[in-house]
Amino acid sequence: MTTTTNHEKQIAFIQSYPARSAWSKGVKEYALELLENLEGDYEKTKLLNGAENWSSYSYGGSALVYDADIAERLCSPSELKKTRNGDLQPNRNETWLDCQARALGQAARLVDKAFKA
Repeated sequence: MTTTTNHEKQIAFIQSYPARSAWSKGVKEYALELLENLEGDYEKTKLLNGAENWSSYSYGGSALVYDADIAERLCSPSELKKTRNGDLQPNRNETWLDCQARALGQAARLVDKAFKA
């Protein structure tokens, strides 16, 4: 009989989470990365890896650092074309790092759900 660890259950929960859009697929990928970096019990401070908030985490280089990489993770092919693969900002109010911080916040909520499941 094979026993499944809590960590494996949390990974399975996130992997089974429905993701249809490019954005939700990117959020799911961030959630898996955040979960991979956790050791032991879930604590938001551990998840933030010493950063004050998700913006600091993103701007501090704890996640993707290049605009093109962030755009590739979070955008559909048409959005990538529109932003010239990340050369143009995602919108007039955000940079790619801001966009990533928003996605990381959503990913953290998904990790939280995985721990409560």
